[in-house]
Amino acid sequence: MKRLLACLLLLAMMAALLPALSEEDAAGYQPLQYGDKGETVETLQQCLIDLGYYTGKVTGNFLKATRAAVEQFQKDYDLDVTGVVDGETEVLLLNAEYRALRYGIDGEDVKKLQEQLIRLGYLRTKATGKYRDATVSAVKEFQKQHSLEATGEATIATLRVLYSGYALAKGAQPTATPDPASMGGDMVIAGDGEALEDYAYLNQLSRGSTGEEVKMVQSRLKELGFFDGPVSGNYMNQTLASVKAFQEHNGLHVTGVTDEETWNVMFNDEHVLSTSATARPTPVPTPVPYAITVDVTNQITFVYGLDENGEYTVPVKQMICSTGTEATPSDLGDFVLSGRNARWCYFPAYGSHAQYWTKINEYIAFHSVTYSAVDYDALNVKSYNRLGRRASHGCVRLLVSDAQWIYENIREGVVVTITEDLPRDEELAKSLAAPPLNEARNGPSVTPEPTPAPEYVSGAMPPQPFRELKRGSNNEAVYWLQCKLKEMGYYEGTITGGYYQGTTNAVKAFQKDNKIRATGIADKRTLEAIYIEELTTPTPVPTATPAPTPEPEYISGGQPPLPLRQMRRKDTGEDVYWLQRKLQELGYFTGTVSGTYCEDTVNAVKAYQKDNSLTVDGAAGPKTLSHLYAEELGTAGK
Repeated sequence: MKRLLACLLLLAMMAALLPALSEEDAAGYQPLQYGDKGETVETLQQCLIDLGYYTGKVTGNFLKATRAAVEQFQKDYDLDVTGVVDGETEVLLLNAEYRALRYGIDGEDVKKLQEQLIRLGYLRTKATGKYRDATVSAVKEFQKQHSLEATGEATIATLRVLYSGYALAKGAQPTATPDPASMGGDMVIAGDGEALEDYAYLNQLSRGSTGEEVKMVQSRLKELGFFDGPVSGNYMNQTLASVKAFQEHNGLHVTGVTDEETWNVMFNDEHVLSTSATARPTPVPTPVPYAITVDVTNQITFVYGLDENGEYTVPVKQMICSTGTEATPSDLGDFVLSGRNARWCYFPAYGSHAQYWTKINEYIAFHSVTYSAVDYDALNVKSYNRLGRRASHGCVRLLVSDAQWIYENIREGVVVTITEDLPRDEELAKSLAAPPLNEARNGPSVTPEPTPAPEYVSGAMPPQPFRELKRGSNNEAVYWLQCKLKEMGYYEGTITGGYYQGTTNAVKAFQKDNKIRATGIADKRTLEAIYIEELTTPTPVPTATPAPTPEPEYISGGQPPLPLRQMRRKDTGEDVYWLQRKLQELGYFTGTVSGTYCEDTVNAVKAYQKDNSLTVDGAAGPKTLSHLYAEELGTAGK
C-alpha cells in the first residue's frame, strides 16, 4: 500500500511537469532543422564532428549530411529519429561523450575502444581504429561478462560501462557496484533536478485543504500518535492542531501548516519522533548567513554574506557554472532553499550522476559536473569543459569543489536568485574560467596560488614603457587601464587585468570621444591620450629624507593639541597621535600608535561615533573631537 501511494504521487508529479515543459518549449526556443543557416548550425556541426557523426565541413548550412548525422545520433541515444534538433537532442549533443560503434566504422574512437578492450584482456590484436570481426567478438565477450545484451555493437550503454571505473577484466569475478555510502554519503534519484522520494512533497497543505495528500498526513499522524480523529481528507482544526503538536515535538517551527520541511520529516526522515519519544527542542531562529545569485548572462554563481546593516552585499564566493540551455532554461526568479541535499544524485533519464546535490526547487538543483557512474574516474569531460556556457537541463552545474562548498555551507532559508538581467561582464567570466583538466586525476590541474592584485595609484605614472594592449592581454598595464577608464566613466565591468569585451568597448568609446580611430585596441597614441594628465605632471625632485622626529608626549587628561582640526585617513601629526592614545585609553583603538590616521584609526573613530550617537563617517571632525576631549577642554556637560 505504501509503495502504491508513492507511485500514485510520483505519477501525479510527472503529469504536473509535462505542461510546464511544453510551455517552456513554446516560450521562444526554435529547434534546428533542414534548411536552417547560421552560427548555431556551425556549433551543431562541430559537436557532430567531435563525436564522429559528421565528416563534412563546418558550413553553417543544415542540409542532407547534417540531417543524416543528427538522425544517427538520435537513433544511438534512443531519441525519436526526426532529424530535427529539438531541446532534448541539443542538450544530449552538448553533453554526449561517445557515439555508438559498430562493424565497418573507422576512427580514433574505435582505436580508443580497442585499446581499452586490450587492457581488459578481451582483444588480442593491435588497435587499428577499424571495427571489424575481432572487435565485434571482443565487444560481445565484454557484454556477456557485464550482463549486457551481447550484440557485438558498442552501444552507448556498453561504452559507459567500458570506460567506467568498475569495468571488469576478462575472467574477473563481478564485485558490487560502488555505492554512495562507500564514497561519502547518500544518493537521490532526480528527474529535472527533483528528488523522487518514497513520499514526494507536492503541495503545501493548510486549513481548508482536501484530498488524498491530507488523508496521508492524517494517517501518518495517527501512526505516530498525534491524531485520533477520522481520516477524512479534510484539513480542519483537529488536523491543524495535530500538525502543530507534531512540529513542536520534532523541533520544527510550529505553524500548523504541512510545508515541505514538515512533510519530509513526517514521511522521509527515519529519525522522525512519535509521541512516545523524547521531544526535540525547537531551534532558536538565527539570521540566514548567505544569499546566492545565479547570473545566467555570465554563467557565474555569486554568494554574498551579511554586511553591518543586515544586507547581503559582502562578496563571499564567485563560481563559474553551467545553467540550462536555451531549449531547457533554468527557472528564473527567487527561490528559498529547503535545505534538501545529497552526496550523489542520479538522473535516470540521461544515465548520468553528479556529486553534491543541493535542491533549489522542484525541478532544478546545484550539483557538480556530471559522471557516467558513481565513480570519481567516470567524469564526463564534456560537462567540465562546458563550464561557463549553457549546457544543462536546467540545473546549475559547478566545479566539484564549488558544489561541495554549497553542499557543506548552504542551509535551509537561503534565497537563491536566478536572473538573466545582469550586464555582460566577459572580464569577470574569463577570470573565473575552470582551469585546464588534468585527465590523469579527473580534476582541475594544479594551478599557482593567485597573485595579489596590482596596486593602482590614481594620478601616478602608469606602467612604462607603453605597449599595445588588446583582447587577450592580461597584465598589470591592463589592470591600470581598467582602473583609469573606470575613473573616467568609460569602463563598467570588473577590474581583473584581463582585456576582453568590456575593456574593448570602453577603449572604443574613449577613442570615439577623442577623435582617435575607434579600434578598441589600446595602442601607444590611445594610452598617451588616456594618461595625458599623468604624463604632463612634472616628476617631483627627490628631497632628502628628514631625520626621524621624536615621539610626541601624551599626557592622560591633559589638553590636546589646539586648535582642533578635522582629521581623516592618511593624515599624520601630533594631534593624530593624541587621538590614537585617547581612543586606546577608552578601549576603541587596538592598533599601533603611530601618529598616522590608518584604517584601524578609522574603525576606532567609527565605533566611538556610533556609541555616542554621532555621525558615523570615520573622520575626526570638530564635533567628534569636542565630544571626545570634553573633560580635557572643560566642556563636559555643557
